[in-house]
Amino acid sequence: MKDSILSLEHLSKSYNSLDGEVIAIEDLSFDIKRGEFLSIIGTSGCGKSTILNILTGLDKDYKGKYKLNDNIVTSYMLQEDALFPWLTVFENAVLGLKIKKIYNEENINYVKHLLTKYGLIDFANTKVSNLSGGMKQRVL
Repeated sequence: MKDSILSLEHLSKSYNSLDGEVIAIEDLSFDIKRGEFLSIIGTSGCGKSTILNILTGLDKDYKGKYKLNDNIVTSYMLQEDALFPWLTVFENAVLGLKIKKIYNEENINYVKHLLTKYGLIDFANTKVSNLSGGMKQRVL
């Protein structure tokens, strides 16, 4: 881990289903060093999203361990949008700011900048239920 920005050691995750135990990840270990590029590729159901859920802290029920350098921030785009369809694009975009209680002029202006950058500013007051799938992904 000395030179690594991410280190996984014997990471395992299984789920219980009606058909029995499903092993999503079994004894996965690797290191990523600064400047390296990693792609997670595999068939549907092989554990790609499970790995990302663990690394982003969404899943805490796993075996093994991982270490992420303190100055590294993780995030990823969910397979399905997690937007509230009854809210507008802008309301969805600032929801996290409100939850974290950092809804201020500087952050609001930054959200507006991002909406402009991603071609959504003209839809800021549109309910997300009226957007295309691609536009919804850009709101996330």
